[in-house]
Amino acid sequence: MTALVLTATLLHLAVIWKFVQVANAPHDLPLRAVTLCLVCTAASFLLGLDAAADIVDHLLGVGVSRLIQNALLVAAVYWLMCVFLFSAEERRRAKRRARWEALPLAVAVLVLVLTTIATPAHIRGRDFASADMSQTPVALFFIAALVYLVYALASALWWTVRYARMSMRPLVTGLWLTASALAGMVVANTGRIGIDVMRWCGEPVPAWLNHGTQDLLALAVPVFIVGVTYSGAAMRMASGRVWLQHRREHRRLRPLWEALHDAFPQDALSRVPTSGWRDSLSLRGTHYRYYRRVIECRDGLVRISPHLAQLGVQEGAPPSELARHLKKALDTQANEPATSRQALAVAPPGDDDSLDADVRQLMLLADALSMESARAEAGSTSR
Repeated sequence: MTALVLTATLLHLAVIWKFVQVANAPHDLPLRAVTLCLVCTAASFLLGLDAAADIVDHLLGVGVSRLIQNALLVAAVYWLMCVFLFSAEERRRAKRRARWEALPLAVAVLVLVLTTIATPAHIRGRDFASADMSQTPVALFFIAALVYLVYALASALWWTVRYARMSMRPLVTGLWLTASALAGMVVANTGRIGIDVMRWCGEPVPAWLNHGTQDLLALAVPVFIVGVTYSGAAMRMASGRVWLQHRREHRRLRPLWEALHDAFPQDALSRVPTSGWRDSLSLRGTHYRYYRRVIECRDGLVRISPHLAQLGVQEGAPPSELARHLKKALDTQANEPATSRQALAVAPPGDDDSLDADVRQLMLLADALSMESARAEAGSTSR
């Protein structure tokens, strides 16, 4: 019971989070479909709890909770199908197709309502395992729900496979996992239709069919959850690795940045406000601080490069030599203007003209500057 309540709580928290996302991106059709799918799933799951079902049946009549629960379940599968439809198809065509797909949903819900009304009150509201399938309305109730589930899941599978063929890693891995899970759900629910028909006809149901459908559903559901969360988790992990890398490189550049910032405080990029520790922990804030430090280091090196050229530094000089002359240039630049205004390429990235290569050279220079400062402090202490 505790696990069920926890699951329901998590589902409702996910719904709240999706509402926040929809408020920020109201025209995102796949996001809206995901949100509606979660709303229907959470409400259906809630009605699966005995306490909630008893309240609904007491207020609206016996069996109404089971009717609403199954109606919400088929609606959830409809919106799940729309998630992949909206992702794989052009917007206008996808909306038109979604409207047409709502017709089978309406037919399925209508059958659920009519069969519930036709079912005697004393046998309404039972679940699939305990329902009296010898009663035609009861059998048709579950057959209608299962047939629509198979149809919608098969449609979702088709759109998922189509979307997977257009996608790249890591998204494609999650999509193929999702497709495998959907295929398992289609097979399992098809088997449950067979079980329903056998029980309706009074035929014994083979044990392998019962256990097979249950085991297949038990396997397909977690694989589906992994599939739909894999892509987002993989991208989050990749973002986390970049975040950690930028934090490390930001700290490693500090000796160079501090020396240049003290010499040229007017080059500080302070137009965009920062928020202290929150920026250092957030992805966006960390990246902003990292790129800002790299740019400020480069700007400072451009400003000091005429002084370095005046000291005889050549392009391509090793970091240790650059660091030694950089300290001298920074010490004299405030009082002794450079005789030449020609800039020198300090710590160029070489043939690999990329930001990562540029940052690597800056970090080597920062390390050398830190070592040069340590040697200078050690020398003054020994004296």
